[in-house]
Amino acid sequence: MKINNPELEKIAVKPEQYPQNNLSEIALAGRSNVGKSSLINSLVNRKNLARTSSKPGKTRTVNFYNIDDKFRLVDLPGYGYAAVSKSEKDKWAETIETYLSVRENLREVVLLVDIRHEPSEQDLMMYNWILDMGFSGYVIATKLDKIGKSRLQQHIKAVATKLGIEDRKKIIYYSSETKENRDYIYKFIENTILNY
Repeated sequence: MKINNPELEKIAVKPEQYPQNNLSEIALAGRSNVGKSSLINSLVNRKNLARTSSKPGKTRTVNFYNIDDKFRLVDLPGYGYAAVSKSEKDKWAETIETYLSVRENLREVVLLVDIRHEPSEQDLMMYNWILDMGFSGYVIATKLDKIGKSRLQQHIKAVATKLGIEDRKKIIYYSSETKENRDYIYKFIENTILNY
């Protein structure tokens, strides 16, 4: 997959702010600081298209990235950041839920987890919701470069066990630094878009 002209098309909180329903969308869900922005930048070969932050909880909006007018990657607000008030967390949850519930051109929701840690209860809730809504249940395990190769299978097993994933091919381990498995993610995106 060759990407020439990715752009941040819209930043939204409410459905009336979303872009037109004219392109298929793949949404990325996950905890704050799991690396959604880094993943987007790495996939589109841009350093700062999606803003990364050392402070978790920075993305509070639904960010729509238009990829060559072919499809969109949608960055959802991260959840699970402790240093945020309950009312703020509730607002984020509502923003995420609204997008996931009403968006007609949403084709897939991919859960991102940090490969170094066992998925949280919130990750499990999000994953079960993804399955309940009829999506395929793919997971991208980020920050691969932070663990040794010898421990990879142990970490994949922990992710699979916590989320109840039987088919481990649905867990794509990835490093935004080395771009390992980027072609696999491209293929997954192409298959998702082409199947509609």
